[in-house]
This record gives sequence, C-alpha cells and structure tokens, in this order.
Amino acid sequence: MKFKAASVFSSNMVLQREKNIAVFGYGENGKAVTVEFCGVTRTAKVKYGRWMTTLPSMKAGGPYEMTVSCEDESYRFDNVMIGEVWLAGGQSNMEFELQNCTGGQDFLKNDKGVNVRFYYTQKKVIAEKDFFECEEKMVWKEFDEESAKCWSAVGYFFAKELSEKLGVTVGIIGCNWGGTSASHWMSRTAISDDIDTRIYMDEYDKAIAGKSDEQLMEEYREYEEYSAEWNRKSAEYYSTTENPTWGGCLECCGPCKYPGPLCPANPFHPTGLYESMLMRICPYTLKGFIYYQGESDDHRPEMYYKLFRNLIGNWRSEWGDNSLPFIFAQLPMHRYEADADRKHWCIIREAQMKVYETVKNTGVAVIIDCGEFNEIHPKDKVPVGHRMYLQAMKHFYGEENTDAFGPLYDYATANGEELTLSFKYAESGFTVKGDKISGFEIAGDDKVYYEADAVINSDNTISVKSEKVKEPVYARYLWTNYSEVVLYGANGIPVAPFRTSTRDN
Repeated sequence: MKFKAASVFSSNMVLQREKNIAVFGYGENGKAVTVEFCGVTRTAKVKYGRWMTTLPSMKAGGPYEMTVSCEDESYRFDNVMIGEVWLAGGQSNMEFELQNCTGGQDFLKNDKGVNVRFYYTQKKVIAEKDFFECEEKMVWKEFDEESAKCWSAVGYFFAKELSEKLGVTVGIIGCNWGGTSASHWMSRTAISDDIDTRIYMDEYDKAIAGKSDEQLMEEYREYEEYSAEWNRKSAEYYSTTENPTWGGCLECCGPCKYPGPLCPANPFHPTGLYESMLMRICPYTLKGFIYYQGESDDHRPEMYYKLFRNLIGNWRSEWGDNSLPFIFAQLPMHRYEADADRKHWCIIREAQMKVYETVKNTGVAVIIDCGEFNEIHPKDKVPVGHRMYLQAMKHFYGEENTDAFGPLYDYATANGEELTLSFKYAESGFTVKGDKISGFEIAGDDKVYYEADAVINSDNTISVKSEKVKEPVYARYLWTNYSEVVLYGANGIPVAPFRTSTRDN
C-alpha cells in the first residue's frame, strides 16, 4: 500500500489545541514513519496497512509546518494552525451551503480576515478508483469568497463566533450528507446490539439476501439511470408549470424511486457513510461534534431516542473518548402543505431533548422558530449556528453563565381548573411576539387535548386553562409539526416544545 498521511492532513489544516494530537495514515507493513512538528519528532510503524502516532498537547498558535516521511518519501504540510476543531455532522440542514443561506452572498463578500478553516469529507461510498481520487482532492481551505461558498452555513456561523470569542483558529470538518438517517452514520454493531434499532440492519440484510454483488450493482445502476431522467423531467415540470404540486409531478414524471434499492453502492444504507466518510477521518483529534439531523428518521420517531443516543456513544467510542462534547439542533417547525400533521416531528424533538437530559456532555440548540412552512430546508442558518455557539460556551468553554437557553419546561402543578407550569431558565421572564400566547393545550385523564388560554404570572410561571377541561391533568406546548412560534425568553430564544408526560398519546 502506498505510503501517505490520511487525506484529512493537508496544508492549511487546524489541529486541536491542548489535547494529544493523533497523526495517522497508510503504508506498507513493517515500515517506519516519522512525524516532525513544532520541534517534536514521533515515529510509528505500519501495521495492517495503517500507522498512527501521537503528538503532545500544544497551545494555540501558528502557522507551522509538519513533515511526515517514510524512507525516501516525504510530505510537508504548510500553514498549519493549532486551535479548535469541531466535526459538523448530520443531513441536509447541516450540509446546506453558505452561498445559499439567507445573507450568504453578503457574508462571502464582506467577511474579511475570518479565522475559520474547513475540510470536507469526500462523498463517495464504494472504495473504487474514483473514491480515492476524490479523497485526494479534499483539502483544508482558508476562508475566502470562492472557497467558502460550499461550506456548511451552520458550521461556518458556529465557528466564526467561536473564533472571535476565543481568539484562535477554528477548523470545521464537514461530514454530512442530505437525506441520511442516523443509521447511515453508525457501525453495524452500534445498530444491531439494540433490540429495537436492529430493524434498520435487518431490513438491509433482507434486501440484499441471495443477490450477488454484480446483481446489486446492476440494480443500482438501473436506478441511477432512471433517477437522472426523472430528475430532469421533474426540474422541467417545476420550472414550467404554474402552481406545481407533488402529485402533479408524479403524474407527469412517473414514480419517484428515491432513494433507490438498498445495496452497498447506495449511500442511503445502514453503516454506509459511517464506513466511507466518518471512518476516513477518525480519529482526527477534535474538541467535539455539532450535529443537525433527525428529519430522515421521522418514519420511526418512537425509536429516535435510542438511535441517536447510540450514535453518540458509537462516535465517542471510535474517537476513544466517552466524554467528547456533542452539540445538536432540536428540529424546527416543519410541514409540507400537502401533508397531514402527523405530529411525528414532535416525538423526535422530545427524543432530542431527552438525549440532552440523559447523555452527559451534550448541548441542545432550541431552534423551533427557525423552520419554514412547506420547506424542509430553512434558509436562515445564522440563529442555528449562534445557538450552537452559545451551547458550546455554556457547557464546554467554562462560561456556565452564558444565556444559552430560552425557558425549558420543569414541572406542573394542578390548581383547580388550572395547571401552573414552571420553567427553568425563565428568571428574566417571557416575551410574547404577537397579540396573544398560543400553542398550549391541556387534557384531563382522557388525554383529549383542547386549546388552552395561557397567562404569564409574576413569578415567571405560566397558568393554562380551558373551559372544555374542568380538571386538567396534562399539558403540552407546540405539539405540532408546524405552527407559529410566539413565546420566547427575554433573551430571544424560544420556549422549547414539551408535553408534561411522555405517556401522552
């Protein structure tokens, strides 16, 4: 095997400060590799085609040079900085590019001297020639108007604020792909060891059972040809049809077969991107992860808590640190006009909040107000990155007093025909952006919910009642896939959605 450092090592890279730094790559078994950096020399021997060594913890600074050599072969990486490194994972809302977000062109043109750098993991699944050719082209980039166009907008806004606050270079590793389930980013063991989440792996194994690799590849090639033609037709339909609809598109173009047959060539299969993307950059030394995902697991919302919790454990295990920070976005409001409100995104939001409450070293950015009706890709990513930044400062950079939350539901007290709801992070009060408070519902023992009137009390609790519920037992707030958001904390962060009992139907 040809000697090289892993492709995530390149000129312009950012290395994590104040942690031992893993440097790794590939080579011929038995050969010795030498890494030189900042006056430190480390050696490693290639075993099973891989080598890895560890540099000692270093303070932020740069630019520096790194040399990696094996016998008469050598690589030199220039303009290397030591700062903060975060991996930006998830699906399309993390993938959403800076050039396409609200104000993106202005940020690209006017942000000067931003101390943020970016590496994007290649997006291929099968380890064929073009996989490695593509990977070779993926290198760390400094910010400029051209190079930053395709960066994750959320990752960029998070890193920009972090860099300005900490005064160090911040590197973001983009490892995301639109339309992906959390199961695509997990190992077979992490999926299969849980009796519930195992269904993701069982479905895949059943789909490929009894088929040769050649047959599976042929089926996927046929799908790709069909999909390319369907995409062409649908683009023409949407660009030329007045008031286009999804139903009209299907009638005109035929059935949409996305995401295609399950097989190793399809990126949308369990473990696929874990193997072809995540493991290509692991164990690059990180401060932690930021993550925006959940939309593509809405077909099994009741399973998302376990799936997401296990993903976090899986990633931390691969990096050899079960306390690595993990910050994620709670899903915002969303519903397509043609869809019924199945309230399945409510379950995912609840699961995400439960992960924050039960998994150590996590942070949750409440972005319920950052959705768009009839659009699954909200374009304003500034508040998402900002609220993730606030979570980082509060939980992982020693600034516990950072005002990172709007009010979070704590407990309820029954008082005759009213329920009084108490909240954490509500000391500064509430702000109502509209004519009246909306979004609250209450129910009695029958769990039949009715819209409730809500009043903010002087002690920053909220009382809710309805003429239709004489003895309220349960309450819930914004228990819907999409609605208007009007209730915020004084800091401008919205009250997080909740229900008073997870036993509710």
